[in-house]
Amino acid sequence: MDKFVTRHRKRSAVETDEWKTEEPLKKYKEECEVEEEFSQPIPWQKIEAEGLDCDYSLLFDKEEADYFFNQLEEEVEYFTGDKAKLQVYGKTYSIPRKQATYGDEGLMYSFSGVQLLAKPWTSTLEHIRDAVTKATGHMFNFVLINRYNDGHDHIGEHRDDERELDPACPIASVSLGAARDFVFRHRDARTGSGKRPIEPVKLELAHGSLLLMNYPTNTYWYHSLPVRKKVKMPRINLTFRRIVKNKQKTGIKTE
Repeated sequence: MDKFVTRHRKRSAVETDEWKTEEPLKKYKEECEVEEEFSQPIPWQKIEAEGLDCDYSLLFDKEEADYFFNQLEEEVEYFTGDKAKLQVYGKTYSIPRKQATYGDEGLMYSFSGVQLLAKPWTSTLEHIRDAVTKATGHMFNFVLINRYNDGHDHIGEHRDDERELDPACPIASVSLGAARDFVFRHRDARTGSGKRPIEPVKLELAHGSLLLMNYPTNTYWYHSLPVRKKVKMPRINLTFRRIVKNKQKTGIKTE
């Protein structure tokens, strides 16, 4: 794994020269809501590789993380039936984990043939969301929740690059429960004649941690949570996102 660099810093919606020169991102600079000052700055560990830009830190101490985990176990309503399945190359599979979506009214999210309507924020989710905003300076209007019952539950390689996501805002991933390995793999290191020898980036997401995936990470890197049979305890992951309403797909059926 690339060496961590620990530092305090203030973030903005557009913070690198590369962002400033890329025309497609300029129009999003004003749309992404960003607080000017951190009210609760935390030490960040920088994770970088070719085209990968992430920040990692502990957001909650053990007592806080335990509390939020237990509250979410009582509050979150996970999808069942067809909404607990996904399509891969035309075939339907049961999702190897539980999923739920919450957010602002009317927001919808689609991936792998699944279209999901956000339920209203719970008080616990609002509290966690606000803590993420204070730590990052970014505001989010949607969260995808994945619950892994044990190390057999997993998620395969994918990129969070759906068209309705605001590319000027990072994706903030909060982990609660069992620590799990998280693996990044560059798109050019996967398959094909142009395959390149780029090493994967691996890290362990701890109980109460926050991982911030900044642009252009999801353009170049796939990520996964692989099977770990020795893990016996559950984990809840919350990925906070910002959805651009006028870019959502239409014709989505609600429950």
